[in-house]
Amino acid sequence: MSPPTDGGLDHRQVLQQLESAVAVIDDATIVFENARFFQWFQPTGDDDEAISVRVPELDVPRMAARVAGGRPFQQEFTIEVGGVEVPLRVRATSIDEEERRLVLLECLDVSKEKQVQYMLDSYSKMAERNARELEKEKERVERLLLNIMPRSVVDELQQYGTATPQQFHDASIIMLDFVGFTDMAISQDPSATVAELNDIFSAFDRIVEMFGCERLRTIGDAYMAVSGVPEPNPEHALNIARVALRFRRYLERRNSAHAQQWRARIGINTGPVIGSLVGIQKYVYDLFGPGVNLASRMEEASEAMRITCNRPTYELLEDQFVFTERGEFEIKGFGTQELFFLESELSVKF
Repeated sequence: MSPPTDGGLDHRQVLQQLESAVAVIDDATIVFENARFFQWFQPTGDDDEAISVRVPELDVPRMAARVAGGRPFQQEFTIEVGGVEVPLRVRATSIDEEERRLVLLECLDVSKEKQVQYMLDSYSKMAERNARELEKEKERVERLLLNIMPRSVVDELQQYGTATPQQFHDASIIMLDFVGFTDMAISQDPSATVAELNDIFSAFDRIVEMFGCERLRTIGDAYMAVSGVPEPNPEHALNIARVALRFRRYLERRNSAHAQQWRARIGINTGPVIGSLVGIQKYVYDLFGPGVNLASRMEEASEAMRITCNRPTYELLEDQFVFTERGEFEIKGFGTQELFFLESELSVKF
């Protein structure tokens, strides 16, 4: 190939100074190569060699076809130089000189580009992994929050960082406590007793959820749930009564199949309450007010495996449930109250 010049500067001198490996190909034979090309692709003999011999990784037929059609050719592969793998990007374009169509082949070392891409991919994967872990942690925290407070309160807490106390004029509460639990826990295997209690409370949770109620808390062997909070429900009293009956029925069936007997006092009450988050670092959603206090008094005034309520609650339910009158009792903080045992639901067999 004759040495083309431009203003006295030999193009070959320019190509020799490039950091990339450059070769000129005439009819698949190398007719010029710079020092870098010679270093990367060592010849095997003294004569001019075909490009396919010097660069066996190169897709010569595809390159020739694209260049002949006036289109550029590009390929990436890796070679070994001095025991080190070097990633290359090879580009081929056609050049015309003295009625000959030659191919200019340029090989670029893209090691730094690959390193940057690898780092970007690594950061991207790490960011995706962190995002997935963050989402899992968010879901775990949400599940934990839903175990201790209603969904609407969780949503408000997540959106605003706090929850506004609310007053509910019509809500029904159930309070349950096991008879002789302290003696049971001391006299028997504590771990086994707690495991049974956990099973029972898990069953209670399913019953509460079945009737659209909310379990508010458990304290030791005490269990508390509510209907009509935080979402108003016109059937709050009906729901709590059905929950109470199913609590008792579950315990009866369990006791018939287990040596360990779990006997509970159950109290239900309908009245006004205030729902609010309590705590600064550890949140607890709790209820306050006379409705809660009287439900606790109904549980204390009840008997083992009986469900007790007062007259206002009885009057809300008397058309759909069977009751037994207990008479009048002095209830601490509420004076004399007429109490009833809730026995069963009308026309329903358990």
